Amino acid sequence: MDNEVLGRVRELLPAIAERARGTEESRRVPDETIRALVDAGVFRMLQPTRYGGLESDPVHFYEAVRAIAGACGSTGWVTGVLGVHPWHLALFDHAAQSDVWGADPDVLIASSYAPVGTMVRVDGGYEIMGCWRFSSGVDHCGWALLGGMLVDDRGDPIDNTTMLVPRSDYQIRDVWESVGLRGTGSNEIFVERAFVPDHRVMRNYEFSQLRGPGQKVNTGPLYRIPFATVFSSAIAAPVLGVVAGCYEEFLARMRDRVRLSLGGGRFAEDVFAQVTVGRASSDIDASILQMDRNVRALMEVAAAGDQIQMQLRLRARRDQVRGTERALAAIDKLFKMSGGNSLDTGNPLERGWRDAHAGGVHVANDTERALALYGRGAFGLPVEDNMV
Repeated sequence: MDNEVLGRVRELLPAIAERARGTEESRRVPDETIRALVDAGVFRMLQPTRYGGLESDPVHFYEAVRAIAGACGSTGWVTGVLGVHPWHLALFDHAAQSDVWGADPDVLIASSYAPVGTMVRVDGGYEIMGCWRFSSGVDHCGWALLGGMLVDDRGDPIDNTTMLVPRSDYQIRDVWESVGLRGTGSNEIFVERAFVPDHRVMRNYEFSQLRGPGQKVNTGPLYRIPFATVFSSAIAAPVLGVVAGCYEEFLARMRDRVRLSLGGGRFAEDVFAQVTVGRASSDIDASILQMDRNVRALMEVAAAGDQIQMQLRLRARRDQVRGTERALAAIDKLFKMSGGNSLDTGNPLERGWRDAHAGGVHVANDTERALALYGRGAFGLPVEDNMV
């Protein structure tokens, strides 16, 4: 089934690429693209089978995201973000899953995980309010996963939480104006006042402990691997896809190009261009291979019913952020080597360069922080962080 989804996704790529410039100019992914991706099944890849999902190998999901991002960075980003949320929802209480998927198994879920929401304890749940930024693809969604800070009776913080909120309880503010990933429609979510029942609230500490009430009904290994790996890989995959797509675009553009300066001659015969291609392709391949290796290793341990060791979790985060870092270095090399022609606004290399760097600033791609965590673990120091 995964191969069928990947096949359908590849059939969509020419149309997605053709719409890429319009996607950026309109600052949102077109409805027709979202409908096509829904029909292709890509948003069901990490969804539980009990709700019509595929429970796919996550490596195949990231492959689909990379392919889409290679055609259009904004569309790939939205696919990665919205496509990973069914996995997250599968960890919630079964009643929360029923609230969302019981009426429509194809409904999409947005997110803004920063714990900026105000939570007040009331009978049966929480009253919330707040404004959440950077919710990619929110215009296409019927629900949202929103971050909040849980506090004790004295007002002291206890833990970050994730709250599941229906579209009827929030407003969308069209504020997205960015240098890159312009077509992601990453707008604001505003909640004036809403009630969230207990079964639609989860402490993030549970995720870091690789557990959630949804595991009682979703028992497959897919739902026993770390949130930090699953989510951060969905953020890194579009960046890798954009860069891989730009690499192919670079080869296609430059293969037959003739220099008008620097002594003339075919660009492909330039030894410096050849070295650039060698370095960029190696960085892209290394990033993808390491990330896929780690996700497969996590799935194997989970499938065997064994405990996932912190060393493997840290390695997965290490390689994910280094993968993004390598990809950005690769696209910088390609962009510089392509010369003045890469400066024309809207061409695939210029757009890809901006999109990749915009994706690189996401907190999940914070290289130094993730590497510091790995270093702590390597030295035998305790590591306590929700993003591992």
